[in-house]
Amino acid sequence: MTRLRIEPSGRLLLIAACLYTILVMTLFESKPFDPVQARKKRIRIVSILAIVAVLAILAWNFRHYPEERQVDKFFAALQQQKYEDAYGIWNHDPEWKQHTQKYSNYSFQDFMKDWGPGGEWGIIKSYHVDGSAVPTGGTGTKFDVGSSGIVVVVTVNERVAQKAHIWVEKSDKTLGFSPY
Repeated sequence: MTRLRIEPSGRLLLIAACLYTILVMTLFESKPFDPVQARKKRIRIVSILAIVAVLAILAWNFRHYPEERQVDKFFAALQQQKYEDAYGIWNHDPEWKQHTQKYSNYSFQDFMKDWGPGGEWGIIKSYHVDGSAVPTGGTGTKFDVGSSGIVVVVTVNERVAQKAHIWVEKSDKTLGFSPY
């Protein structure tokens, strides 16, 4: 009688195979299919995917909300003819009167020439923030991730053909005239 000799590494493999067959249930021992459980699982998965999709869409649509809100506050102040408040929003400094020399490059008188009743837009009776975008970068890419600001487009006094383009710095929320 010849004995079968198994190498030590083979013994481990044989023991692992035996344990696997003992511990793992076979096809005939599995639970019967439960259509209610399967439907609940499918509904959970679809619900999670729908929630993630809705959140992604909302995040994309409101990605420039702080900048658009700043422009909305600016035009609301102009509409109420609170020009000093609007100038404070423009410079993102409500205490601008305490240090007017800081804003000598664009003084309040210059601001009034541009945004006051005699300015390009006249007295602002209505406005609507249409949207915002990151301007095209100098590299020719569609979106310049390194851009320092956002351009917010506003319809003023229902002038559909001519819209106001306001530049908003991302870092400090100061406003300016858009170069685009």
